[in-house]
Amino acid sequence: MKLYRFLSEEDTSAFCHKVTDALNKGWELHGSPTQTWDHAAGVMRCGQAVVKEADGTYTSDTKLGQH
Repeated sequence: MKLYRFLSEEDTSAFCHKVTDALNKGWELHGSPTQTWDHAAGVMRCGQAVVKEADGTYTSDTKLGQH
């Protein structure tokens, strides 16, 4: 099955660590990162899509973060 996740976080090193963790677990970058201003929180937010091939059959109960 092919899995997709969208990782997001404030524009701090926490975002880089989140993406790095996913890459080290076998996820691959998909597309370019994105950045936007969160008016409500008053911070910049970053996002990055990642994909991964995994064994099994996808269902809506699949825990993406466990792969």
